[in-house]
Amino acid sequence: MEHTKLEMLDDMNGQVEGEMSVPTTRNSNNLGKPNFNTLDEPIRETILRDLRAVGAKFTHVLIPTEKTALLKEWDLWGPLILCTFMAMILQGSNRIHDSNDGGPEFAQVFVIVWIGSMIVTLNSKLLGGNISFFQSICVLGYCLLPTALALIVCRILLVAENTYILFFLRLMVSMIGFIWATYASVVFLGDSQKPGRKALAVYPISLFYFIISWLVMSHTNT
Repeated sequence: MEHTKLEMLDDMNGQVEGEMSVPTTRNSNNLGKPNFNTLDEPIRETILRDLRAVGAKFTHVLIPTEKTALLKEWDLWGPLILCTFMAMILQGSNRIHDSNDGGPEFAQVFVIVWIGSMIVTLNSKLLGGNISFFQSICVLGYCLLPTALALIVCRILLVAENTYILFFLRLMVSMIGFIWATYASVVFLGDSQKPGRKALAVYPISLFYFIISWLVMSHTNT
C-alpha cells in the first residue's frame, strides 16, 4: 500500500515537472511575431517610421481605393501638417494691400479645420456612425490634401497677371480639390453610416470642404 502511494506521488511530481514552462511576453494575437518596443528603437527610426506612415496615408487619399486604409491606425500628424501648411500660405495673402500681419487668416484656418471637423464628426456620431471620434478627425484631416494641392496651384497661377482666365482656372482647380476631398472622405467614412442615413452624413462633409475650398479662392488674391 505504501509502495503504491509512493508511485502515485512520483507520477504527480513528474506531471508537475513536465507542465512547467517559462512564461513569454508574446501576445496570443501576434504568434510568430517578434516582440517590438518603440522605447528601444532610435529616435531617427521612430521619426522615419511615422513619416512613412503619414506618406502612405497621403497616397491612399490621392488614390482612395482601400476603404480602411486611414482607419486601421489613426493619427493626427497628417492633419496637423496640412493645416499648418495651408495656414502659413494663406496668412500672407493680403500683405500687399494692407499692413495686416496675417494673424486672423492663420487662426481662421485652424478654427475652420479643427472645429469644423469636430462638428462633422459629432454629426456622424449622432447619426449612429460606428467609427470612433479620432478616426473621423483623422480621415477628415488627411482628406484636406487635395485642397492643399489646389492652394499650391492657385498660388502659382497668381504669379502671372490676374485676369479673368486665371480666375476661372483658379476656380476650376479649387472645385477639383473640393470634389476630390469630398469623394475621398466619403469613400473612407461612407460605410460607417447606415444606408438610410448616408446622405445626412455626406452633406456636412461636403459643406466642410466647400468652405475650405472657398477660403482658398478668397484668400489667394494678391
